[in-house]
Amino acid sequence: MSVAVVDVNSDNKPDIIVANYDSTTVGVLLNTGNGTFNNQTTYAVGNDAQAVAVVDVNSDNKSDIVVANRGSGTVSVLLNAGNGTFNAQTTYSVGTQPQSVAVVDVNNDNKPDIIVANYGSNNVGVLLNAGNGTFNAQTTYSVGSSPSSVAVVDVNSDNKPDIVVANEGMNTVGVLFNAGNGTFNAQTTYAVSNNPYSVAVVDVNSDNKPDIVVANEGLNNVGVLLNAGNGTFNAQTAYSVGSSPYSVAVVDVNSDNKPDIVVVNEGSYTVGVLLNAGNGTFNAQTAYAVGTYPYSVAVVDVNSDNKPDIVVANGGSNTVGVLLHC
Repeated sequence: MSVAVVDVNSDNKPDIIVANYDSTTVGVLLNTGNGTFNNQTTYAVGNDAQAVAVVDVNSDNKSDIVVANRGSGTVSVLLNAGNGTFNAQTTYSVGTQPQSVAVVDVNNDNKPDIIVANYGSNNVGVLLNAGNGTFNAQTTYSVGSSPSSVAVVDVNSDNKPDIVVANEGMNTVGVLFNAGNGTFNAQTTYAVSNNPYSVAVVDVNSDNKPDIVVANEGLNNVGVLLNAGNGTFNAQTAYSVGSSPYSVAVVDVNSDNKPDIVVVNEGSYTVGVLLNAGNGTFNAQTAYAVGTYPYSVAVVDVNSDNKPDIVVANGGSNTVGVLLHC
């Protein structure tokens, strides 16, 4: 259901880590070079592994795996044992139906913390890193109905990462400012289109202020909300994409120093690429066929040619697809 692309065995080649929703596992596919990958090695996690993030959480310079287990109401932490192998999970209770996870240092102690969108509890949970890759119990913050995606980025230029959440059931995105010490203020909401399902926060108009890009699954578009300053956002501009856009990434794919939008269209079995036309506006999508029911996308150079490639988790095909940049 979710894919991340990160070098986990220190060979300077990004590997694929995928959350296998129906198998109660995460799979690790090591990069063999030239953008090809070995078969997955699987590790047990909780029920309905929904989302995955890969970050060094215990300061050993090896990337660890964090998984949101939707069916178990937990997050799993699998510490990297070296050479791209992982120890058994340690689990932490969170809210109901955790749907999305981010791992970012929110309290300025140089230890990455876990932020989780609890879809069934209508809140986000923050689990502060207690050291050595262990985590404190979550502190929760109310958001909108059915939070489906979370990103953690400093949006108001105070050097403290803030939380941006897609509230699928309210057709809004919520912004929770970091109040210091890893605590957060109440959300400010901004209207988007129907059923926002995925959110990314990246400066798309070169003003050094991060903007919000959201995949609106219910209206088959992506919305761009430009940062108006001080962490406030303008109304969205919507761009049509394929059917049921489920996941969005924002990365410069054509080397013009302007971030582009890459979106998974779950109902169309495609990924769409919307090139940045400048000033935070985007051209119409170019669509590329992938597997059935693609659910998640990551954009990373996997074959060392300095061009970002697209990696897609295909939920209906039980595959990951790699689209190498031409």
